[in-house]
Amino acid sequence: MTTAAAVIVDAAGYAQAVEDAVKASAAYYTGGTSVLDDDSYDRLVRGITAWEADHPDQVLPDSPSGKVAGGAVEGDVPHTVAMLSLDNVFSPEEFTAWTVSLARRTDHEITRFSVEPKLDGLAIAARYVDGRLTRLITRGDGTAGEDVSHAIGTIEGLPAELTEPVTVEVRGEVLMTTAQFEYANEVRTAHDGQPFANPRGASAGTLRAKERAYTVPMTFFSYGLLPLADTEAGLAERLGELAHSELMDRTAALGINTTATTPVPGITADTVEEVLTRVREIAALRAGLPFGIDGIVIKADLAADQRAAGSGSRAPRWAIAYKLPAVEKITRLLEVEWNVGRTGIIAPRAVLEPVEIDGATITYATLHNPGDITRRDLRLGDHVMVHRAGDVIPRVEAPVAHLRTGEEQPIVFPEVCPRCGSGIDTSELRWRCEQGRNCHLVAALSYAAGRDQLDIEGLGHTRVVQLVEADLVADLADLFALTREQLLGLERMGETSTDNLLAAIVTAKGQPLSRVLCALGVRGTGRSMSRRIARCFATMDNIRAADAESMQRVEGIGTEKAPSIVAELVELAPLIDKLAAAGVNMTEPGATPPAPVTDDAAADGDGPLDTAAGAATADGPLAGMAVVVTGAMTGPLEKLSRNEMNELVERAGGRSSSSVSKKTTLVVAGANAGSKRAKAESLGIRLATPEEFAILIADYLD
Repeated sequence: MTTAAAVIVDAAGYAQAVEDAVKASAAYYTGGTSVLDDDSYDRLVRGITAWEADHPDQVLPDSPSGKVAGGAVEGDVPHTVAMLSLDNVFSPEEFTAWTVSLARRTDHEITRFSVEPKLDGLAIAARYVDGRLTRLITRGDGTAGEDVSHAIGTIEGLPAELTEPVTVEVRGEVLMTTAQFEYANEVRTAHDGQPFANPRGASAGTLRAKERAYTVPMTFFSYGLLPLADTEAGLAERLGELAHSELMDRTAALGINTTATTPVPGITADTVEEVLTRVREIAALRAGLPFGIDGIVIKADLAADQRAAGSGSRAPRWAIAYKLPAVEKITRLLEVEWNVGRTGIIAPRAVLEPVEIDGATITYATLHNPGDITRRDLRLGDHVMVHRAGDVIPRVEAPVAHLRTGEEQPIVFPEVCPRCGSGIDTSELRWRCEQGRNCHLVAALSYAAGRDQLDIEGLGHTRVVQLVEADLVADLADLFALTREQLLGLERMGETSTDNLLAAIVTAKGQPLSRVLCALGVRGTGRSMSRRIARCFATMDNIRAADAESMQRVEGIGTEKAPSIVAELVELAPLIDKLAAAGVNMTEPGATPPAPVTDDAAADGDGPLDTAAGAATADGPLAGMAVVVTGAMTGPLEKLSRNEMNELVERAGGRSSSSVSKKTTLVVAGANAGSKRAKAESLGIRLATPEEFAILIADYLD
């Protein structure tokens, strides 16, 4: 999707646009702040460029159209070779047009492209003399940059010493990963500083900071390798003849970070179609990356093609940035709502001035918890940076503190539960109503009756509301004590619907333990985790007898989650007893109760629980396999929900997972499978269609 250009109608509007762009660029490249988000800046520059194309005699000397990114920033260290920016394209059509112009410049079709993620950070040049890092220089105005050598030693992926004693310059991007950004804001706010609005700004501000009382790590990824004046002649000549992909291999061999070890490694492609396929793959993986990207960089890979294409004053003609839709925008925080979930969790939600991000209009975003609001120093009326990528729930990153007017107001935290007026348990990061599930009984019962839990057909939200308002149920167990006479007394409940509902409730009593556990809604568990716990312990009695250490034997339960699960099971004991007394099943079919763990086994961290956790059978067709299901199922599996598919995987001996990683064995990719399929392909993981998978586990289909 092409980014629309800002509309400029006259010379005065053009002059103002140039002034706004120059100020925004200078603010960002000097301190990591800006009054504009990336998308707004791109729109402004495209508008400036369009005006200048129609009015070539009125181009202002400060216009950003003829300068490299960061051109508003002066530097005092000359670059040995100009450090240029990249021109942008925003659609397959624009990219194809660029390849046509490239072929015209080189007098032949390009037969090999390099394709890499466009990392969202700050460009620097790192100079190594005899293998030792001696200087770091920003891009500056492209001809000279700022010396930021004080940052040596704080940037991961940029070692103080290379694996070979060579004299070279490494160029690349300094950025903050998501984890580094969170840490940077924790440290910054602990020192009474304003939180950074986003990782890109955090990188720019941190790289230039010289006298802070603290340091925070950053990460470097290389995109270039070139000789310096003192580079050995033979090496300089060899570097000049290497293709870009070969230069990246050489850079990695020197011990420098490249994208080769990330989920989106750089590749080479022979055709425009192959390039566009890789663009789609990287775009699909974007939301799950541990760092930000704002596009894909495509280059003529061969050195001869690069020389033939040449460079302009602002950008090389042999490379282009294929920009992806913006995932971050600046908008205003209007209000904070406090919503109570089915387990009593009190969750804050941001009400925003509507803003379009990645094709969707965003009016609400998550705020995580009260502690997060305090740590980020959010205030009502703040301009805030909002992040959304793909189907990821939008979140408020941080206030854009330099845009504050002084009229912003503190966010008021609730003193009592906003739903029922009870006290609030604030002992954990996520606040909870002291009434727990009873605060939002309708939501808790509706969830428990859902298809992936007890699957009580006929017990929808409206019917649950009727039962609660008639005081017929006060907890989950009361559903199993309902009588025909009680149900017939409800409005719109005839004999047939009553008998059907009672039959569905009786059927629900026989559901496996994993579904019963899921229906209880224990915090920190869900459908997959409930299955793992049930298959690990086999009976509810074993689950309730497990301490935190035993609970950690279940895959996915760590030192923080285990005590919480154990404590909540103790809290739920009266309800569990009541369910058992009502005849609800408390065992998991096919699971073997764990044998006692010996002292030696416990000390070694192994034992029966390790092998039991998450596995249904040791000899099924999926034994030992980690399986991810994605996309819409077809054929024999068409009517199965995602939860039912995961249950099928585990019955056949496999372990179901919701995310693709190097540990994944098989990905079942249905219709419209997106990022998970792309990631599996990039990692070389086996793929199967729903029909192929159905044949593989045919003996386990009902």
